[in-house]
Amino acid sequence: MCGIAGEVRFDGTPPDIAGVARMTAEMHRRGPDAEGVYARGAIALGHRRLQIIDLSERGAQPMVDAELGLSVVFNGCVYNYRELRAELESAGYRFFSTSDTEVVLKAFRHWGTACVQRFLGMFAFAVAEHATGRLTLARDRLGIKPLYLAETTGRLRFASSLPALLAGGRVDTSIDRVALHHYMSFHSVVPAPRTILAGVRKLPPATVREIEPDGTSTEEVYWRPQHVRDPARAGWTAADWTDAVRESLRTAVRRRMVADVPVGVLLSGGIDSSLVVALLADEGQHGLKTFSVGFRASGGEQGDEFAYSDIVAREFGTDHHQILVEPERMLPAVDATIAAMAEPMVSHDCVAFHLLSEDVSRSVKVVQSGQGADEVLAGYDWYPPLAGVPRDRAAVEYAKVFTDRTHASMAEILEPEWMLDDDPSRAFIAEHFAVPGAEDALDAALRIDSTVMLVDDPVKRVDNMTMAWGLEARVPFLDHEFVELVAACPPELKLAHGGKGVLKDAARGVVPDAVIDRPKGYFPVPAIRQLEGPFLDRVRDAVTDPRAKDRGMVRRDWIDAMLADPNTTRTNLGSNALWQVALLEMWLQERGI
Repeated sequence: MCGIAGEVRFDGTPPDIAGVARMTAEMHRRGPDAEGVYARGAIALGHRRLQIIDLSERGAQPMVDAELGLSVVFNGCVYNYRELRAELESAGYRFFSTSDTEVVLKAFRHWGTACVQRFLGMFAFAVAEHATGRLTLARDRLGIKPLYLAETTGRLRFASSLPALLAGGRVDTSIDRVALHHYMSFHSVVPAPRTILAGVRKLPPATVREIEPDGTSTEEVYWRPQHVRDPARAGWTAADWTDAVRESLRTAVRRRMVADVPVGVLLSGGIDSSLVVALLADEGQHGLKTFSVGFRASGGEQGDEFAYSDIVAREFGTDHHQILVEPERMLPAVDATIAAMAEPMVSHDCVAFHLLSEDVSRSVKVVQSGQGADEVLAGYDWYPPLAGVPRDRAAVEYAKVFTDRTHASMAEILEPEWMLDDDPSRAFIAEHFAVPGAEDALDAALRIDSTVMLVDDPVKRVDNMTMAWGLEARVPFLDHEFVELVAACPPELKLAHGGKGVLKDAARGVVPDAVIDRPKGYFPVPAIRQLEGPFLDRVRDAVTDPRAKDRGMVRRDWIDAMLADPNTTRTNLGSNALWQVALLEMWLQERGI
């Protein structure tokens, strides 16, 4: 896990090595162990390293293989790198390190861009071909590892974080109004390739982009999960599906133990992370380090789920760390969390993940996490209303239950000049739902959530908050083979038992019943869900700041009404509407915009 950056020039001038160095330095928290910059011809590459596999200097990046004529910067982990290495050695390749980075480099030489089909893992990488001057960018299937792009006349820059591109300079920081509409509709999600800034884009998940020396480029989407029933599994019973889901997840969890440093688990007390712990215990992992975070109750809301995480820790004998965040840490953590965001993210549990990651990083460098299970296994409460909805009505009904507000009601918040005549967010949903490969309404909803909404909300949240402390998070529920399996699973099995039914059945007898049968919980951060005291003061400062007034984006009458009654108005999914607007403003101000 690292931070990568680079620049390729198309105008005959050498790359801006100082600019690449600034971008690289901006990501020092993603890779606190080492750094490097390398330039050849029109391409410069930068890297910040978090040492997880091959801790020696032989695994340093940018990695250059003069014999093959390739250079690479790589972020992530290829879990099957040892198997691929053995295959490449059989083909005659010689290795100078034991890193997965070198496997990526030689796999690219052997299989070309099709190498991504062989990688089991999370990754974003850039490979420069010395002979041709071609640069290839690639991102993993579920978009677990980020890759941002800034393209101007004569130049393309890329980096693992948006702020790194800003550090490089000369980026158009005007607000993309379509992206703003998405932000206000999808609880801050801005689907790729857009970002909130007009001058920054992101490579979509499961995409390879080849960039020629003259600036022309081609993109290929190399993976799409099929949310349709598999004829080969037509005879499967519910028990067959239960067994298959359990064993597939077991494989995914086992894969994610590959490291040259200890691996822990973020244990929330919910079924997802609890099952990860249980399967690791089944695999013989003893003394596993587990971590739970909680907060003091506020505004009548409970701030922790320690009762459940303690059950799991006792059951499996983990080395458990219960982290109770004292109130005095909370307010400073808000601005620190926003500073760690590559893009503005409204979810209040960003602060929880940031604080948790700070403490966890003192004990381990790698953790497994339960993110993604709800999106691939129908765990949220907006999925049951879609059962039985006619396929041609699916997009409309999904928009009703998922979006924060209607297009018309957005006019109550945004000034007229920031409003769009059409509704790009519902148009985006309709376009996505129209693509073949999703059998019924729930299939289509799970597809958009697992390949779009998940990528730019929970997955990005975990990446940003853990990497702010040099901590690598691995997500077994987003193993692409597991995702393919559960995509084919009949919707009624996923909706059973109040959601994630097939997973609950798979966990039965493995995880304590008290955890399986508990009400669904969320990462509680009461101080942000209920804005009051110094937290409300911080929000007021942001939305009344002269920069916010000069921007003229949000109606002043709406701001005044929200500040007078900050906790009543909620989005369709229950988020604090004032926090959503204030968070965007705080993020922009943090970036000097």
